[in-house]
Amino acid sequence: MGILRTIIWVFLTVILVVFAMANWSPVTVTIWPGQVLDTKLPVLIFAAFLIGSLPMWVALRTTRWSMRRRLDSSERQLSDLRAMANRASDPAPSASPAPTTAATAPSASAGTAAPSPTPPPSPLDIP
Repeated sequence: MGILRTIIWVFLTVILVVFAMANWSPVTVTIWPGQVLDTKLPVLIFAAFLIGSLPMWVALRTTRWSMRRRLDSSERQLSDLRAMANRASDPAPSASPAPTTAATAPSASAGTAAPSPTPPPSPLDIP
């Protein structure tokens, strides 16, 4: 793949050099009244190409900057979620029963007290 890319770049460079040599003639460009620029045609074409490429390069850089910020934010969020999921879950403090008095004490015939309910599983718990 690398050799193919190199061949294409060499081919394009040869074409551009041949074009520049064939059109190496002076051109007069009037920038605005009173200002005239004498230059060679390939230099003028290259300058026009660079000036036209500048807005697209700026748009590309700003898009990459924005996407990189979004990706970094998402990676931080994912890291935080993984840390929360992998953190050892502390047992939930059980509600301490209120002190019972003789009048409110359950009778021995009522049986044993119901066990305290377990907390529902967290959506971040990974089986």
